[in-house]
Amino acid sequence: MTEAMFLVLIVEDDAGIRDVLRTLLESQHYRVAEAESAARGSIEARNRRPDLVIVDLGLPDRDGMSLIREIRRFSPLPILVLSARTMETDKIAALDAGADDYVAKPFSAPELLARVRSALRRNARGSGQLPLLRLGPVTVDLTK
Repeated sequence: MTEAMFLVLIVEDDAGIRDVLRTLLESQHYRVAEAESAARGSIEARNRRPDLVIVDLGLPDRDGMSLIREIRRFSPLPILVLSARTMETDKIAALDAGADDYVAKPFSAPELLARVRSALRRNARGSGQLPLLRLGPVTVDLTK
């Protein structure tokens, strides 16, 4: 799969940081969706079904940790936290809530892109391990 096929959802309340992230990701040919709040992030994650979510923990309507837990209830998609919170306890709490990775602000663009690629690779390999698709009472075995 090429980067252009991947959709990355950015959940960040700071418009300037969203702009930087969008520009950075689009320069690598990722498609980008944006949300400025946890509520909007939840809607976008459910409706757009992104391949990766980048979440800030300091959102205006509620803590990003609750968004991570909410997404985990309906999707195994990779979640990368991008936060100004640098305390070890915050990192551990985010990872325990269901985040796959944590990057502290200010961040290095090359490192962030490497972590995005890594998360997408892990997810692509792991997707082959779930051959069953369940839609209500109907189950489809994708390998058969």
